[in-house]
Amino acid sequence: MRKIEHIGIAVKNLAESNVLFEKLLGVPAYKEEEVASEGVKTSFFMNGPNKIELLEATNPDSAIAKFLEKKGEGIHHIAFDVEDIEAEILRLKNEGFIVLNETPKKGADNKLVAFLHPKGTNGVLVELCQEIK
Repeated sequence: MRKIEHIGIAVKNLAESNVLFEKLLGVPAYKEEEVASEGVKTSFFMNGPNKIELLEATNPDSAIAKFLEKKGEGIHHIAFDVEDIEAEILRLKNEGFIVLNETPKKGADNKLVAFLHPKGTNGVLVELCQEIK
């Protein structure tokens, strides 16, 4: 893992949260995107070299909707940038981590993504991100 790619925050209302984070960070979101396969709409903010992703559920059965129902708004995941997501998945499986999707899938912001189960990472959902070239 090379660096923290972004921190994902689950929100109930993306439009309202965009206004709040624009005020907080002093910059507008640089991208808004829907990932229909995941039932989520996202926006991204830059904060220096760091990114914040806001996630709103677009489907009541989505992972974000279930998270919001169970835990409310707040930090949903931490994402790490990796050079070779398939090699990293294999390495982490060999280290004993539970990989939720062993085949990377297309995520937001031009990334291939995979997730580690929070039961094996002290309750933190970990996302692996590789830039699609």
